[in-house]
Amino acid sequence: MTNVVVISAGVAKFGNREASYRDLITEAGHACFNATGGAIKPKDIDGFIACSVMPERTAVQSHIASLAEECLGINPSTMSLRLEHMCQSGNAGIRTAYAYIKAGLCKMVMVVGAEKLQVPVPEEIFLNMSTGLDREWEACQGVTAPIMFAMCARTHMRKYGTTREQMAKVAVKNHAHAAKNPYAQFQKGVSLEQVLTAKRITTPFGLYDCSPISDGAAAVIITSAERAKDYTDKPVYIIGTGQSVHGLTFSNHYTDLSHWPPLKQAAESAYKMAQIKPADIDVAEIHDCFTIAEIITTEELGFCAKGEGGPFIEAGQSDYGGQVVVNPRGGLLGCGHPLGATGVAQTAEIFWQLRGEAGERQVNNARIGLTHNNSGPTEHLVNIFSTEVV
Repeated sequence: MTNVVVISAGVAKFGNREASYRDLITEAGHACFNATGGAIKPKDIDGFIACSVMPERTAVQSHIASLAEECLGINPSTMSLRLEHMCQSGNAGIRTAYAYIKAGLCKMVMVVGAEKLQVPVPEEIFLNMSTGLDREWEACQGVTAPIMFAMCARTHMRKYGTTREQMAKVAVKNHAHAAKNPYAQFQKGVSLEQVLTAKRITTPFGLYDCSPISDGAAAVIITSAERAKDYTDKPVYIIGTGQSVHGLTFSNHYTDLSHWPPLKQAAESAYKMAQIKPADIDVAEIHDCFTIAEIITTEELGFCAKGEGGPFIEAGQSDYGGQVVVNPRGGLLGCGHPLGATGVAQTAEIFWQLRGEAGERQVNNARIGLTHNNSGPTEHLVNIFSTEVV
């Protein structure tokens, strides 16, 4: 049976970058190759996946897989594709690369996630972001991502007593983590008071409850465990993956917005495949697009009981010294969220964590890690990684 592993990673700094879309791809891809010390070269890559959501609008560029390959000197001989699944595009790319290696269709795949979201006119940024929602029935009525997740937050607060302060502590934690991440968009921590008194976006969210709009890129290289022996003695195994989608239109789903069934389903699939339990996870990179998202996600992933996500963050159980370290690179709130790059950057962080190479962010004795993206409350993807085959 073919075991699939990650053997290298590289990240371009997230933020409001002057770099072009092409520059971001090149920066991340070269960092990934350079991390191997020259052991892996572009000619060794026979499969390539470019993960990007809206380059046609923000970079005025389509045909991006071939563009990225040319930037990096790669001539794939078995597979070349562009993958888009809104915010979970990056982790969907990792899952797809896993499948290609597992099936024997590729020997070595590079996955690059990239996004150039900052454009000169701010109004256009928000118009662009609304394309990920149902434009005809919801986005045109103002049902954008902040509104959707705010409704989830208010439901969770009403049903479980989750407080504004508990949500604010997610932002405080993740900004503190981002301050130790040289690739993060935000390099300074924020206080609880700053979060609670920040400019209101939509009730109950203030500015720091919302992830920013970012430019950025990330890259990883994935191959078989057998082939990896030629390049590294510290591969990171992909041991589980799960995905579940219950539709797009928000108004068609759930009377209980505090509960996300597809996330629970995706997590259970990944845990079963990996043959582990939630308690086995040492470090997790999860999709904190809004502070409530991290709280609900910790519940649906099984890190705590349903409704206990608020007390879980309040007690420090999702931080260093707690049950599981959540978002050590700063999450989307602190590191930034360049859509297609996010899941790939999450994978890079777990790769470094499990190899003991995360510097100031290092989680002690990290052996099993998890990545998660959502594309809204009704769509989720979970990948699980380990230092060894479990």
